[in-house]
Amino acid sequence: MTTDRRWQMVDEGWGRRAVDFATLSEPSNCREYVAVHQRLGVSAGDRLVDVACGSGLAIELARVRGAECAGIDASHRLVAVARDRNPHADIRVGDMHALPWEDASFDVATSFRGIWGTTPAAISEIRRVLLPGGRIGLTVWGHLKTSPGVWALAPFRMADSVRLENQAAMVSLGRPGKGEDLLARSGFVDIERVDVPFVWEFADPETFARALASTGPAYEAIQNVGEAVFMEAATEQARQLVRDGLPLRAQIAVVGYLARKSEQQRKETP
Repeated sequence: MTTDRRWQMVDEGWGRRAVDFATLSEPSNCREYVAVHQRLGVSAGDRLVDVACGSGLAIELARVRGAECAGIDASHRLVAVARDRNPHADIRVGDMHALPWEDASFDVATSFRGIWGTTPAAISEIRRVLLPGGRIGLTVWGHLKTSPGVWALAPFRMADSVRLENQAAMVSLGRPGKGEDLLARSGFVDIERVDVPFVWEFADPETFARALASTGPAYEAIQNVGEAVFMEAATEQARQLVRDGLPLRAQIAVVGYLARKSEQQRKETP
């Protein structure tokens, strides 16, 4: 598959319901975004790039802290939302394996569940655009099977076996030692693995199903079983966990990796 076709498929999966994702799903990510920005010490004067920025809420929160922001995503429809939220930020449609900025352009780089075990080369590009000593913060799914909210991900299992295998390879970056090794091999130092707070909350089962359907893994399941079947299964899954007077709540393990680009020139392997 060509690179262009691969990123076109990303837009089909994540961008087809960009407004639903931005308003129903992404707001629950605020805990994750705020926690990583806090750990990185994002503040006024920082030039920050968010890779796989989606609909731009993380950029908006970094701007609140005073950062001058940029972002990139493969989905032109998500980028349209991100630009609407951040009209003065430099947000582009593009490939995270070929970032459209000069070397040493940023003090901070983030990516929130946007870089996976299947896209490790993006780390080298992030390193390139960071200043020496620049900080990086990444998040990935953690130990899902032990998460009390893993029920919320169950509808994704309706995808076909090929896509399920790919999903497993994607989340492998959250295994102990995997992210640390990737960052170290890419020229990062002071690497730290941290637990990151993440909770999905929804008003009712129907809202949950609609929010879930706006994501890429849901699109893969929908391609396999059809939208009606997926929506019915997701809604029924959530109905079993309704609590009187309380929101549906799915706490899921998310791992963060914090590191710094070495200030010494790294000799690239040919």
